[in-house]
Amino acid sequence: MFFKHTLAALSAVATAFAAPHMKRASGFNWGNEVMRGVNLGGWLVLEPWITPSIFQAYPNSQGIIDEYTLGEKLGSDAAYNVLKPHWDSWVQLADFEKIAKSGFNVVRIPIGYWAYDNANSPYVSGAAPYMDQAIAWARQTGLKVIVDLHGAPGSQNGFDNSGQKTNNVDFQQGDNVQRTLAVLQTIQNKYADSSYDDVVAGIELLNEPLSTVMNLDDLKQFERNGFGQQRTVSKKRVVIIQDGFQPPNTYNGWLTPSDNNAQNVALDHHEYQVFNNELVSMQPWQHRQYVCNNAKTYSGADKWTFVGEWSAAMTDCAAALNGYGIGARYDGTYPGSNYVGSCGSINYIDQWSQTMKDDTRGYIEAQMEAFERNTIGWVFWNFKTEGSPEWDAFRLIDAGVFPQPLTDRKFSQICSS
Repeated sequence: MFFKHTLAALSAVATAFAAPHMKRASGFNWGNEVMRGVNLGGWLVLEPWITPSIFQAYPNSQGIIDEYTLGEKLGSDAAYNVLKPHWDSWVQLADFEKIAKSGFNVVRIPIGYWAYDNANSPYVSGAAPYMDQAIAWARQTGLKVIVDLHGAPGSQNGFDNSGQKTNNVDFQQGDNVQRTLAVLQTIQNKYADSSYDDVVAGIELLNEPLSTVMNLDDLKQFERNGFGQQRTVSKKRVVIIQDGFQPPNTYNGWLTPSDNNAQNVALDHHEYQVFNNELVSMQPWQHRQYVCNNAKTYSGADKWTFVGEWSAAMTDCAAALNGYGIGARYDGTYPGSNYVGSCGSINYIDQWSQTMKDDTRGYIEAQMEAFERNTIGWVFWNFKTEGSPEWDAFRLIDAGVFPQPLTDRKFSQICSS
């Protein structure tokens, strides 16, 4: 089934590579160029809160809550017939053009291991050629790409963004680590090749490994092995390590020039303020102050550090954000939470008050200021959603909430006040 679906996907995107590139641009200038990007989430790895319509097509009793259960409950062919139109439509050349026109310079593109190896799993193959399509569009529009392995066998965090929402984080069980390294080798053999020097900024070994429930030494060995693999293909393609919810300086002295002369390693940190009761109950000014205070710790890392995921969200009101069928802390519908406020209008940007727009703009600007001052830049999550404007760069831009140009400031020096 892997070859059937992959060949079908290949034929669908083959036209993207018909024209030769006579002149190649230069690559991303790590350490000297400010990274200002967006994530293309919810495309090659489904997330129910980004595209809830895919999941709302099925009764809750069917138990389809992530990409894993989509394949498990529907079967490979039926799931492919759901995914193929989504792959074809969720990201288009027009999206890349809007991203570039809006002043962003990087796109981070999540993809699951099953795009390359779906053996003994219900996952559907066929997504890999769309990474090629995306890179072709990035090249066409002058954007740089971070290829991000977002889901590993066994799940590296138990979140639906790994492909499978589960209480069992089994990434380090059985042969899952070796399978992940084999998938990475496939990715690295292709995208670390010099023919992609102009467009692929780096390869992220694994998104958000939940290091608090893993053997950290084994996790770091996996990352060291992934680094070593990439260096057999390219000495300069940047290897990106996600910090696994640890302080960025946790990795100081590791995979640095003083550590076996390891070069060209970057660290990806993620910053959200909505996933516990205390954070979601804060006032807008407190959210701004929190990020200003917290971002200072990033400058203590000894690697190129960037904030690879962050958002404008001060609530967790986006439908299914906490899992399909699970409520929000903000309105007290999440188990163990207390009511803070109504989610009623938050997912409808045309109903936002001017105060809401200003508070959100201030929070965005505070993050931009803090991240650019203390790291090499940022990548906003997400470029678009079906209906969650706090996470939707396109909607925020169109509503005048996301700065345009990206250096424009409505509120001056938030983190200095």
